[in-house]
Amino acid sequence: MLDPDAGLLDPVRAGSPAEAATGDTAFLQALLDAEAALTRAQAATGTAPAEAARAVGEAARHDRFDVRSIALRARAGGNPVIPLVADLTEAAGEWGPYVHRGATSQDVLDTAAMLVAARTLGLVLDDLARTERALGALAAVHRDTAMPGRTLTQHAVPTTFGLKAAGWRSLVLDARDRIEAVRDGLPAQLGGAAGTLAAFADHDAGADSDAGAIPGAGAGAVASADSGAGAGVGSGARVQGATALPAAYARELGLAVPLLPWHVLRTPVADLAGALALTAGALGKIAADVLVLSRTEVAEVAEDTGGGSSAMPHKANPVRATLVASAARRAPHLAASLYGSLAAEDERPAGAWHAEWEPLRELLRLVGGAAHHTAALAEGLRVDPAAMRAHLEVTGGLLVAERLSVALTPLLGRTRARTLLAELASRSRTDGRPLAELLAEQPELAGTDLTGLTDPTRATGCAGALTDRALERR
Repeated sequence: MLDPDAGLLDPVRAGSPAEAATGDTAFLQALLDAEAALTRAQAATGTAPAEAARAVGEAARHDRFDVRSIALRARAGGNPVIPLVADLTEAAGEWGPYVHRGATSQDVLDTAAMLVAARTLGLVLDDLARTERALGALAAVHRDTAMPGRTLTQHAVPTTFGLKAAGWRSLVLDARDRIEAVRDGLPAQLGGAAGTLAAFADHDAGADSDAGAIPGAGAGAVASADSGAGAGVGSGARVQGATALPAAYARELGLAVPLLPWHVLRTPVADLAGALALTAGALGKIAADVLVLSRTEVAEVAEDTGGGSSAMPHKANPVRATLVASAARRAPHLAASLYGSLAAEDERPAGAWHAEWEPLRELLRLVGGAAHHTAALAEGLRVDPAAMRAHLEVTGGLLVAERLSVALTPLLGRTRARTLLAELASRSRTDGRPLAELLAEQPELAGTDLTGLTDPTRATGCAGALTDRALERR
């Protein structure tokens, strides 16, 4: 019995919009969309009848094809386009010879991958927009909510939750900008067997590829699923028409126009990998902070609906942050696989192109799922200012030691100020007494008002101004 991938072991993407946008059905429809657009582009440039474009378009519906059968037959040729072309040719009836005419399998699969990526990135951008709005609201509300700043796991100096949330938002906007740039530049792929557009240039001479005998083309016109047509370039008019076809093809699909066929020039895939990996990492940073701040002994933030445990009924686990963190750990390795395929030999490679398909889909799914979970996480995040305030006092005022060092230097000199504070900090830890109390006992500071300097809520530096600046970014 067929056991479809239902996402049992991947709760990051299960049920997310990105899962539907990257599934086998979505990829099949993208392949069909690429094939139908090619026939439309050829009709628009006068190398195929309008009736052929209509017929192929009507036949190119995923529910008319058996995706499992295509997958199994793909093993014979190494990719799913070859059996799909055979099925679509049959479904198009008398206009079947115009299916896939002049193209090679990689043209269609690369173009379909760009379509799937563009559609999925639109969903990711929607969720990033939700996240940005929620984080912006948190940053504004908690602009002056003081909390311990932590470096190397330890309390360092005071900061604000507003600045932390503004920083998260800034990362989300960085991801948004990169994804928008990549999405807008995703190109169609069209080059024929070896990236020369030879088959398209030769159509007027009656030579065709990949489509069987064409009505009116003569008895010698034959098909081959990955062949170019003819060895000659033909007239200047035919060359001009062929070089115009990729632009017409891209316009039909809403993709960018490629400068050259990019069968072995994999910049579009590498750029996509980079933008997705950065997005996963940006969302992973938010998740990592939420996981630390929601620990039982910290409890400065909490997810609105924590997950349960199979063994411990009292738990409310930060499940959304956990799933996002897991995606951030997996994404770099998938991106590395895509970067590895940049080193592709010849005009079309064996293995490098094939190695991209699953990592690219998995990366789109992971980032799409992570963005969806992060949006819900940000919208429902609960913040506890009282817990943050209490934690400012945990170290007995040591969080303001840096500020005191600056303030006492004019009175005591830099060396004495640092030495005195180091001694008192040590006593504060060993004796369990607040730093302010120990300072008040020092004869050399008699008459010096240190009240404001020892209040950690007044030691957040420019956090408020930095938060305001960050929130100006759109």
